[in-house]
Amino acid sequence: MSFLGVLANTLTVLLGSCLGLAFRRGLPKRIINGVMTGIGLCTIYIGISGSLDCENPLIMVVSVALGAIAGFLLDLDGRLERLGQWVERHVPAGEGRVAQGFVSASLLFCVGAMTVVGSLEAGLTGQNETLYTKALLDLVSAAMLSASLGIGVACAALVVLLGQGALVLLAGALAPLLTEGAISAMSAVGSLLILGLGLNLVGATKIPVANYLPAILLAPAVWWAMTFL
Repeated sequence: MSFLGVLANTLTVLLGSCLGLAFRRGLPKRIINGVMTGIGLCTIYIGISGSLDCENPLIMVVSVALGAIAGFLLDLDGRLERLGQWVERHVPAGEGRVAQGFVSASLLFCVGAMTVVGSLEAGLTGQNETLYTKALLDLVSAAMLSASLGIGVACAALVVLLGQGALVLLAGALAPLLTEGAISAMSAVGSLLILGLGLNLVGATKIPVANYLPAILLAPAVWWAMTFL
């Protein structure tokens, strides 16, 4: 078991966010908005390409429906928005879109096969190569995102640390459950939410994406249920 990859990924998200925030201060607002639109278009592409990998669309439909019920009952989007407003009031660099930056970055950094497979590898074999590769990718992504969405992106480093750290700790118990099909289902549902984020970033929609986050956790259970049926 090794946490070096998790720590490296957490630090690269923080470093990239700091670089993006520093870069942001010298840019006019119109350029920042242009960068955000460009990132939104890239995010839409990532979401579409990932969601198309779903082998059984019914798994996605059921997962999203059940996840939406749980998310809206818990009002996850509203809670995150209130947390973002608190950060904006108490942190000098916390102006604007904190909750959006946090949710966007958390999804982009934590959803996908590299996160799950890399964390399981680190927990079972102590190998961190996958997480090191992901850390380098997230360094660039964090810089780009924080340049347009602000300090909320840096807050996502905590999600990376806790999420990947939990997978490493629980790797022995989760490995038999998180089969290739289950991981694929999680990635496909997460990619669909990333598509929603992309549409929000370009201003096409105002989807409360955070309310659908439980769908990612439910996807493996739905996949197993469909497999047995």
